[in-house]
Amino acid sequence: MTSYPIVEIFHSVQGEGFHSGESSIFVRFGRCNLRCEWCDTNFDEFEEMSISQINQKIFEFNCKKIIFTGGEPALQNLEPLIKSLRPSGYKFSIETNGTVEIPPGLLDWICVSPKDQIYPNVSIKQRNGDELKCVYVGQDLSIYDELKDGFTHLYLQPCYDESKDVIWNGISFRQTVEVVKENPDWNLSLQTHKWMGVD
Repeated sequence: MTSYPIVEIFHSVQGEGFHSGESSIFVRFGRCNLRCEWCDTNFDEFEEMSISQINQKIFEFNCKKIIFTGGEPALQNLEPLIKSLRPSGYKFSIETNGTVEIPPGLLDWICVSPKDQIYPNVSIKQRNGDELKCVYVGQDLSIYDELKDGFTHLYLQPCYDESKDVIWNGISFRQTVEVVKENPDWNLSLQTHKWMGVD
């Protein structure tokens, strides 16, 4: 029986990127092949759930948009789960670090958030998609020159670190705004759900 490491399944609004503000069901998977210092997910604590258990939880919500996140959701074989839900009219997005190539045609929306700024030697395998969303920590944007042509929408997102004070995060926000102003190919993405205090 196929099972998946699930941290949580919840209904909220997408707080960042192109679909910011849209009602969505988040399926957060455990396990990750990277460990970013600002990550706000404890992906080492999860429950193994079957497809039927996951679907039962998803059916509780009045929403047809599902976002696979993590951890690193692309580490999972998502096809059986997606096939079980497609007939009910669900649409599927993924937020991935790009280190695992995703089978073409499997998902409706692919958002790659590479971690080149702290893992410069990690190979990005998923080199195309709908959205490229990069956490900005002062890196030279030229590291994305080859990658960005494979994506329709480009976003820079300020690094928000809950362990740091308001001044540190404010400086991070302002620096990112200035970089976006100087690089018109890129748009600003903010984690608005954190500002609103929602999951």
